Amino acid sequence: MSPAVGGPALFLGEDDYVALVRPELDPADPDVRRAAEQAGATPEEFAGPSGLWAVMWEKDGAGDGFELPGVRDAEPAAFAGALRAELAAGSERFTVDGGAALRLAGTAEGGGAWSLTAYLTPPGDEAETLTVVTGPLPAAGLLADLDAFLESLA
Repeated sequence: MSPAVGGPALFLGEDDYVALVRPELDPADPDVRRAAEQAGATPEEFAGPSGLWAVMWEKDGAGDGFELPGVRDAEPAAFAGALRAELAAGSERFTVDGGAALRLAGTAEGGGAWSLTAYLTPPGDEAETLTVVTGPLPAAGLLADLDAFLESLA
């Protein structure tokens, strides 16, 4: 499931999820203009710079996220490509390293489904790693989401 973020987004999971997103808000969008007015900012200030990657998560009804300064499109594309390759290979277990902030472990659940465990470490010296477990998720849906994500980056 992937809520609209206006830019490339890879959502892994449903109720509990982890997402890799590059949000893009359009200052001309009426909802953005309304939110900016409520926040006491111009629509351009409220929309902020585009091209900044972030990790979002939700676990047990609580969620948050953090920015990934300096990350370029090639890094999320490589992560998604490696995840796609592991899913397509059909191994029973795998791990995909997304850098210092994100590591993903997958376990086959049978029936073409996967359980994914994301280890998230926000930037900062005192950041603690958070674990988010998603699944079981159908492999076909995961592969379709990965293909769409990779296409959005092409």
